[in-house]
Amino acid sequence: MIKSSTIQLLRFQFSFFLMPVYWFALSQTNQINTVHAILIFIILHLLVYPASNGYNSFMDRDTESIGGIKTPLQPTRQLFYATILLDATAIALSCLISIYFVVGIIAYILASRAYSYRGIRLKQYPVIGYITVIFFQGAVTFFLVMHGSSADKTLSAPAFAMIAASLLIGGFYPLTQIYQHKQDKADGVNTLSLLLGYKGTFIFTAIVYFFAVSTLAYQLLSTLQQHGFFIIQIFFVPVLVYFFWWFRQVVIKHTAANFVNTMRMTLLASVCTNAAFITLFLIEKL
Repeated sequence: MIKSSTIQLLRFQFSFFLMPVYWFALSQTNQINTVHAILIFIILHLLVYPASNGYNSFMDRDTESIGGIKTPLQPTRQLFYATILLDATAIALSCLISIYFVVGIIAYILASRAYSYRGIRLKQYPVIGYITVIFFQGAVTFFLVMHGSSADKTLSAPAFAMIAASLLIGGFYPLTQIYQHKQDKADGVNTLSLLLGYKGTFIFTAIVYFFAVSTLAYQLLSTLQQHGFFIIQIFFVPVLVYFFWWFRQVVIKHTAANFVNTMRMTLLASVCTNAAFITLFLIEKL
């Protein structure tokens, strides 16, 4: 019988936060193989991402709030076996796409394990851990979606689009760590947010987000998608409004950098960014 802790700690809902990269990549793919695009969506959002979440929870055994869960249950051995099953299924299904896709998925899985595994624990290193996350959740995922979803299985993903994908992930990732400073320090994990401090995290996020939008602008304007670029900027306005409001609250009182405000920021950013790239996808494909 599947334990409630296993379902909770796989955090399927967290896949929504990573979904914008999928829609962005799909919007930049010329001729789409619909069956493969749907299969890739399932592989990433229902298998790979939940397995990564579950393995991280199995290693961390958090007792305080984590991304998407205010009161996490304690993991059991069943969670570990579930992550293995999900990853094995993801790799098996990837064989239906291409050998390059299989290699990419395996690389993603190994990187996520290295990030959490106590024997390696990349997450304890602020810069290396950060780069690992944004590279695989951003550029690598963009390439895999574009390659696997394309009818001709292209290997020529646009560099600026891949960079933009990584920067979009990198712009908000430190904010997801901002309420965990005490917990991370106790676990010996020195995250980038902990290294930067509360104000530094917001300033760093703003700088990376600026470069993310600039790179995105270059990608879309240089490929004559200016109409789509200006339209999707509308979806980013609520995110910026909340970001600066929250920043002000944190400057006034550090306790504003809490779980509730972090989840509001994460959810708002995810909803708006997903809506933006789904809109871009519809503009380009309909």
